[in-house]
Amino acid sequence: MNLIAGTIVQLEITREVSPYGYFLNGGDRDVLLHYTELTRKVQPGETVEVFIFFDTEDRLAATMKKPYLTLGETAKLMVADVHPRLGCFLEMGLGRQLLLPIRELPEMKELHPQVGDYVFVTMEHDKQGRLRAKLAGEQELAPMAFNAPDAWLGEWFTALVYKPLQMGTFVIVDGGVLGFGAIGMIHSSERTRLLRLGEEVRVRVSHVREDGRVNLSMVPQKEIGMTQDADRLLAFLKERPGGAMPYSDATPADIIKQRFGISKSAFKRALGRLMKDGLVTQKESWTYLAKDNEDNSKSTDDGKK
Repeated sequence: MNLIAGTIVQLEITREVSPYGYFLNGGDRDVLLHYTELTRKVQPGETVEVFIFFDTEDRLAATMKKPYLTLGETAKLMVADVHPRLGCFLEMGLGRQLLLPIRELPEMKELHPQVGDYVFVTMEHDKQGRLRAKLAGEQELAPMAFNAPDAWLGEWFTALVYKPLQMGTFVIVDGGVLGFGAIGMIHSSERTRLLRLGEEVRVRVSHVREDGRVNLSMVPQKEIGMTQDADRLLAFLKERPGGAMPYSDATPADIIKQRFGISKSAFKRALGRLMKDGLVTQKESWTYLAKDNEDNSKSTDDGKK
């Protein structure tokens, strides 16, 4: 019998050797089932179902504990620890972790998972035959995903990042009672910030595609978003000295994005709403609270004093 790490097999217990545990018949070798790896009482002559792995000394060993995934399978595992040079260590249900190598992670360290995040991975062997994790991609996730229903359009969901890119972020939208989930993408123009691998994010379905996948956004629909953005800008102005800010329609988009976390078009829509309502005015490259609104703001501040 050729035992392979990462697989579940049934082996016969040949003998007990204290203080170690039980030795199993692995064909051309005996495999140790340590006392700490038991889930119930056993005895020699009995056949047990075990998971094969490498111990800390790179020897094949067995456990009766059930792992969250086996060789070739895909699962969502929690990040238990992060090592700056090695990568992430994932909880796999055995009281030991599975390494997700650093080369599997995004180049930008800001996009690396954090402890407590969840990542989709498959289990594989390294060149020495030891177990490790590999990030699951579309090839592994697509067979598990379902086509999003049209009823999802405009609704908000929780999604998990499985591939963070500059041009867009690929996620699995939680399927709830419907099952595993649906594949979706948040285009860079619909993100309010960069998203890291394994991060959970709230998203709105902006389009249900014919192939059942979804286009997503992190921002509300324009009308709702415009009101929220306008309220935020107005509150910002009321906190500024003299009720003025050095931002206007002429301010570059990258500065607007950095300062307010919204696009230039969203900023202009919000300013347009405030100007239409007579709450602000613009002069050159500055925006000012309208005089009546500024007086009201001062009166409120005086009242608080």
